[in-house]
Amino acid sequence: MNIKKVLIANRGEIACRVIDTCRHLGIATVSVYSDADRHARHVAMADEAFRLGPAEARLSYLNTELLLEVAKQSRCDAIHPGYGFLSENPEFAEACATAGITFIGPRADAIAKMGSKSAAKAIMEKAGVPMLPGYHGDDQSDARLTEEAEKIGYPLLVKAAFGGGGKGMRIVEQADQLAAALATARREAQSAFGNDQLLLERYLTAPRHVEVQVFADAHGNAVYLSDRDCSIQRRHQKVVEEAPAPGLSDALRAEMGEASVKAAKAIDYLGAGTVEYLVDDQGRFYFMEMNTRLQVEHPVTELVTGQDLVAWQLQVAAGECLPLTQQQISIRGHAVEVRLYAEDPQRDFLPATGTLARLRWPQGEGVRIDTGVVEGDAITAYYDPMIAKLICYGDDRPMAIRRMVQALGQCELAGITTNLPFLHRITDHPAFAAEELHTGFIEVHSDQLLAPSQDAWPAAWAVALSLLGESDGGDVPVGFRLNAPARAQILLEDEHGDRYSILLTAHDHGWQTELNGLPAQLALVESGDRLRLELNGHLKSWSCHRDEQGITVLLPGGPLRFAQVRHQGKQSQGDADKALQAPMNGTLVANLVAVGDSVSSGQALVVMEAMKMEYTISAPFDGIVTALPFSEGAQVTDGTALVALEQEASE
Repeated sequence: MNIKKVLIANRGEIACRVIDTCRHLGIATVSVYSDADRHARHVAMADEAFRLGPAEARLSYLNTELLLEVAKQSRCDAIHPGYGFLSENPEFAEACATAGITFIGPRADAIAKMGSKSAAKAIMEKAGVPMLPGYHGDDQSDARLTEEAEKIGYPLLVKAAFGGGGKGMRIVEQADQLAAALATARREAQSAFGNDQLLLERYLTAPRHVEVQVFADAHGNAVYLSDRDCSIQRRHQKVVEEAPAPGLSDALRAEMGEASVKAAKAIDYLGAGTVEYLVDDQGRFYFMEMNTRLQVEHPVTELVTGQDLVAWQLQVAAGECLPLTQQQISIRGHAVEVRLYAEDPQRDFLPATGTLARLRWPQGEGVRIDTGVVEGDAITAYYDPMIAKLICYGDDRPMAIRRMVQALGQCELAGITTNLPFLHRITDHPAFAAEELHTGFIEVHSDQLLAPSQDAWPAAWAVALSLLGESDGGDVPVGFRLNAPARAQILLEDEHGDRYSILLTAHDHGWQTELNGLPAQLALVESGDRLRLELNGHLKSWSCHRDEQGITVLLPGGPLRFAQVRHQGKQSQGDADKALQAPMNGTLVANLVAVGDSVSSGQALVVMEAMKMEYTISAPFDGIVTALPFSEGAQVTDGTALVALEQEASE
């Protein structure tokens, strides 16, 4: 191989993933980093590392000129873009070629053709790939889009023509929702992709999302390597992926694979790509888009094919032929991947920031962890909040799922809110085991997926008893009363804002509380780094982590953090104030009201953007807007009031 040294123009787990393969092949690596990533894992792993600039991606990881300068300075033969950032930027691919540096990805013209969803659909339609009815034209006026929407019919999907990941995408159920959806989708598309062009597409209410991994070399060879099901999504962003896609007939797999190879050849493709389809309940498939890069979910394909797809990328970029022909590619077993994010499913999946105070990964056969973080690292608002990908392999799908459920239960995380409990419930859900897969899975089962943990109250009792022991050294009960059993009242709040009012009465060698209207006997057998609770003779035990934020109990389905509430204050007013604050660092996009306006409870007041997604702040009560502290484009920080709202005096 003529590639000797590679610069990875990315960060996090994909940078670490590329470094792993380069090490195996004896290729030297160069990492780049922003000020926020100075001590990141991908920086420590590489042979060399260079600072790019401030934390903002546009000043660091998206700085094309600086990246090429670093590549030349460090004498790199090639640049691997990972995914996201510049991975699907044709100008960057062209700049690499002009500089004489190999771009480990497709040619610039292929990226450009597939980068525009409108152009991609036109090319695929001409190539004979099945398509959904829609509008992909250049006339972007509201009048034309409204006219085309009427032709397509509702419900329909508004999508950014240049981009993916659910950004710039809105479902429109009826005509009177279209104008607002167009405005929001344009703003998100411009912010995320630098282009606000939109397309319209018929919306299938409960399809499956199935994609096919393709690879092509410079010698005219192209193959497909298995298919993947990515149906379980929220906000059009994938949550769970698996390979091969369950329940497809061999004939349908072959038809989709051959269509995907046809798609790759139609644009003279080179390297790794993914052709994505919607599959209806009749088994008909329709082209969505082609991603001209390695996908986040590529590990499940690697596990069922036994191939290293990053190694394939390097070989193809070096001008070599594909390692295998279509006939030589075989599929064995099953693999499932979940994306572990710093986000709060209980708060509409709002991204979270903070420090990974505790981080322990599961060990075991068939378990793979792809991550770019270690214990003590911070998750910031500057980048995507993904912490890791957990991937489990088994001889068949049930085994892969069992291993995943077990692995998620063995993860130990504290210090930041994550979707770990949510992932555990999805993979342990009977409908998931029964292959009832479709893009509405999370919405259909949300009551179960987002319900409080059954262990929440027992864990709260254990925390309360632990705090009780700390407060008095374990000798004199709090709330001691002459000639009467001691009593204690403790109020706890978990990380989602749910509260637990716990009344304890001293009883024999422990405490008594109420469970389902009946007395329950409690005793804390063990504390410290492990909480061991005896509840009516039943022993429960969990590891825990203590810090200034409270006590995080590492429950089997995922961690739950508790903090003691010492001063309740005006809870309703506090909740209302919090509803008007920025939920995280970001940018104010628009003020939707003016000072002096009367507004109704639930009315949208301002729109802010964080991590390339928009969030709407709504009125928690009827009132009058008395101040709008920020103008459009202003940077706002977590907890800052974005609106001042005064309740209207009742008559």
